[in-house]
Amino acid sequence: MRQTNQMERSTVKYTLYTWGANSFGQLGLRNAEDQVKPQGVEYEQETETLRAVTGGGGHSALITESGKLLVCGQNHKGQLGLGHVAEVMTFQLCQLPGSRRVQQVSCGWDFTIILTVDDGEVLACGSNSFGQLGVSPQTPHSTQPLLISSFKEPVVSVTAGLRHALAVTDSGGVYQWGTGLLSQARRALNPHPVPAHLSSKEPCLVPGLDQAYAKSVSAGFVHCACLTVSGEVFLWGSNKHGQLCRNETFLPLPTVLELSLLNGEKVSAIHSGWTHLIAQTESKSVFTWGRASYGQLGRQVTVNDGTASTVPSEVRTLHGATRIACGSEHNLAIVGNKVFSWGWNEHGMCGDGSLCDVLQPQPIPDLQNAKGLLIGCGAGHSLALCLRNRKDAGS
Repeated sequence: MRQTNQMERSTVKYTLYTWGANSFGQLGLRNAEDQVKPQGVEYEQETETLRAVTGGGGHSALITESGKLLVCGQNHKGQLGLGHVAEVMTFQLCQLPGSRRVQQVSCGWDFTIILTVDDGEVLACGSNSFGQLGVSPQTPHSTQPLLISSFKEPVVSVTAGLRHALAVTDSGGVYQWGTGLLSQARRALNPHPVPAHLSSKEPCLVPGLDQAYAKSVSAGFVHCACLTVSGEVFLWGSNKHGQLCRNETFLPLPTVLELSLLNGEKVSAIHSGWTHLIAQTESKSVFTWGRASYGQLGRQVTVNDGTASTVPSEVRTLHGATRIACGSEHNLAIVGNKVFSWGWNEHGMCGDGSLCDVLQPQPIPDLQNAKGLLIGCGAGHSLALCLRNRKDAGS
């Protein structure tokens, strides 16, 4: 009898789920049909668990525990780094030069930035129309990951915005490249010149952070965010939707976010969608601000006709969140091991079975019995690695 009970004892199963927009096969499901509920996905290297999941405009990327990079989805500019420009409907292994292992990957609209484990090198693939690959401007795009050779020290954090990118080096400096902010900067700063970091097609040191030691970076449609070791946040770029918490329409240089707006608390993590931001503080509180048109702030907004909030406000449902991920206008969070979603839902990326925007964070029904481990977002799709309990008997 005791042996039977042991055989029936629940065992653990890791499952990768994807849902939302799938026009280019970015969900890895062997088809191009949108999914309004989480679907289990098979991927190469399934004998390994995953360390990170994320997405871009129409592609997705996974990092395994051993540092392998798996990719699928839109590939018209070579953003999957597979050496060709055909769409890929299942997750495939992206081989990096020299068999480098991957520490972090960030996907922009049509390009990918890759940070390696061993030496803190940065590689990039995909479109270079805006200089977002950080290599020679004469390279229109690359189907192979190219080494960004201009860094003189190891890099510890990278991020891809829509058409620009940022990196933090080992000494705490922040570098920016890609001209995705240039047109807005020219209009806002005219007749004054545009600072070099907003117009450079190769990594350029961002001024104004000399007294700060950067820890990580995040980027949106046309704005940038930097988190320092001391728990401060610096913001710059477009302020069209109040995402910089200032009165100016555009900030060319990093400007500190007043911690009084976050109840005086230091920030432990900063996340960015296209036009909104989310901060986690040392007390595990979660604040949101910026554009609110699709419910992406996860709370009721009463200012600016309900379309934006220029003042951070706490979302109490998310208190204690262990992970948060932002898509273009939707979000995921893990709170108490449950996967929550909210925001834009036109393609079903909130995973609740509907196409209606979700105005407040809600647990995803089909993942109620799963323990959320990792989450990631693309522009209009979602990914989650979960643990599910199952009985061996009868399986």
